[in-house]
Amino acid sequence: MSSVLIKNARLLDPNADTDAVGCIGVRDGLIEYRGKKPPDAKYKETIDAKGLWLMPGAIDLCARLREPGHTAKATMKTESPAALGAGITALCMPPDTRPVIDNAAVVNRVNRIAKAAGGAYVYMLGALTQGLAGAALAEMSALKQAGCVGVSNGLAPIGSTLLARRALEYAASLNLTIHVVPLDASLANGGCAHEGPVATRLGLPPIPVAAEAVSMRVWISLVEDTGARVHFGRLSSARGVALLESAQARGLPVTADVAAHQLFMTADDVEGFNAMAHVMPPLRAQEDREALRAAVASGAIGAICSDHQPHEADAKINPFPLTEPGISALETLLPLGLRLVQEKLLTPLQLAERLSLGPAQILGVAGGSLAKGTPADLVLVDPDQAWTLQPQALKSAGHNTPFGGQAFLGRALRAWSGQR
Repeated sequence: MSSVLIKNARLLDPNADTDAVGCIGVRDGLIEYRGKKPPDAKYKETIDAKGLWLMPGAIDLCARLREPGHTAKATMKTESPAALGAGITALCMPPDTRPVIDNAAVVNRVNRIAKAAGGAYVYMLGALTQGLAGAALAEMSALKQAGCVGVSNGLAPIGSTLLARRALEYAASLNLTIHVVPLDASLANGGCAHEGPVATRLGLPPIPVAAEAVSMRVWISLVEDTGARVHFGRLSSARGVALLESAQARGLPVTADVAAHQLFMTADDVEGFNAMAHVMPPLRAQEDREALRAAVASGAIGAICSDHQPHEADAKINPFPLTEPGISALETLLPLGLRLVQEKLLTPLQLAERLSLGPAQILGVAGGSLAKGTPADLVLVDPDQAWTLQPQALKSAGHNTPFGGQAFLGRALRAWSGQR
């Protein structure tokens, strides 16, 4: 990264709880200067950012880059630069690659691929169980030593609550967070849409809200026993929000995130068998969406993620239950977040917190700060740029988005991924 001075920008620093116009000087991947006026030092490039926002780069808690194992859909060479171009300076991969990230050799392989790809920095979650099979615990100690920032079983079920308790005990001894997508497999029963009028009318196999609530209750009970940290990823329901808030009110070490699309879409978007609205967990009722939005505003849900899942076109053309769930979402994470500001659900500073500081704290990594001496993970945002999303113009290899043709206000102009 060459040296650059960004002056007259609106600096949004959630770590310092400051929102003020100022200057940031970057050299050798670190923030060298921060002040109200430009410094005397010389920089190779100067950007006059009057009217623009400068925020810490977004840290995306869940993005599938499809490598290794699913390179027909995308690769790190397509997805990591797409993420950086969209203002995401770091992201976290779940362990459901092929092969599964359940040993140090795979961690090292993924690190090599990520380094060669450039773009956003890639963190990894290791597998909670060997092969994500839910039968035997993975070697969490070796995964942590190799660089994993947490462990997860993704959407794969855990074989028993006893194994889940053993996992929490093991993770607690290593000071690791277990990332849980709360979805009881037996209650979900292979469904593909929210249990409600739309699924009934279309004849789609339903997934009840209880699938989320039952899973959360079990994990929260085990947290009460063990004191281990659990992060609930991709909440989808009002009942899930209530369980989260209750656990937090009792001082339990639980956190949560929500996928950005869950804050704007509902089960009604599945009408017409719209495969672009096929996601997991499913889009739920309007009251669920409103509860999620309120929890993001209050901070109970501390992070907004993309839940990026790029697909080839064929993955979305079968009958709805046979299509693959997921949205190509890297390039809509920040624009959808800006919508929350425009709708006055969040302030600009709160948005920076939900996209950067909150995720950094959940992962236990650096981020969310504009302080001198910290890595220059930065995104320059034009909050007033009007544009229309054209799926074929996405830099991601996946063009599967339900937001195609929609008008947006605000986007990332430029981003920098700093020294690590």
